[in-house]
Amino acid sequence: MPKRPVLALTAGLFLVLGLQGSASQPYPAGFVSAIPWQMEHDEFGGFSGIELSEDGTSFAAVTDKGWWTQGTLTRDAEGRITAIDARPLRFLRGRFEAPLASGRQDAEGLAQGPDGGFYISFEQIPRVLRYDGLDGPARNLITPREFARMQRNSALEALAVGPDGTLYTLPERSGELTRPFPVWRYRNGTWDQPFGLRRDGGFLAVGADIGPDGRFYLLEREFHGVTGFASRVRSFALSETGLSEERTEFQSSVGQHDNLESLSVWRGPDGALRLTMISDDNFYFFQTTEIVEYRIPSPSTD
Repeated sequence: MPKRPVLALTAGLFLVLGLQGSASQPYPAGFVSAIPWQMEHDEFGGFSGIELSEDGTSFAAVTDKGWWTQGTLTRDAEGRITAIDARPLRFLRGRFEAPLASGRQDAEGLAQGPDGGFYISFEQIPRVLRYDGLDGPARNLITPREFARMQRNSALEALAVGPDGTLYTLPERSGELTRPFPVWRYRNGTWDQPFGLRRDGGFLAVGADIGPDGRFYLLEREFHGVTGFASRVRSFALSETGLSEERTEFQSSVGQHDNLESLSVWRGPDGALRLTMISDDNFYFFQTTEIVEYRIPSPSTD
């Protein structure tokens, strides 16, 4: 998530400048829908992780204050979301019955493994937890010492899991504009950092997924102050030795969408891949929680 003190200082200008005119911009190719979401709960907001079912009709989501929910998405004949029905927010547990401790609640990345279990990456104290079900206790994965050296408030935002259960995660920032994002991999009970991912200017890594096509998808966000956010999704061929065949699948104009922070990739009934993203409103009244979807062609529908 962006630095909240910076956002707080620009709140008034956001209202006057940052949200004006964005609705009049033409959406990028493949736009499907953007639907605001609200629930009656004092802690609603701050959504940083979303995971959809294979058919795009149900979802799980987590917030950066340690809350979670699951629900269903109603769609029209064109596949556009028309309604969001979610269970009441509940707090993520630690290893036992108690909720996650204060300072350890900053859930960011969410991924569901092939066995149905969930993995959640955290930013404030970088680590990954495993949940058999989001209503159950957590299991801590081993944490490399290198995680503790990641930049404060810029650690493990993006998390993805492959069909074989291998986890991939990377920090929001790499440390320098020209330094690749380090990609960390977890399998067979151990972590390694086998390769990096090219960093491009001010875009920061905030969400990831491995699509039904086996490609690695990365959601990136660039903060432009009072004018808002630009978002982009790149995809890569994933192999044992690295990421290749880079493609830009989607890029928004500044201010077109809010603070998109999480990505789920699935295949629609028409055979095309869908990018489903959710925005983190940072609990500010002048930002919006919305679920945004784009359609991208797959080889079978080109």
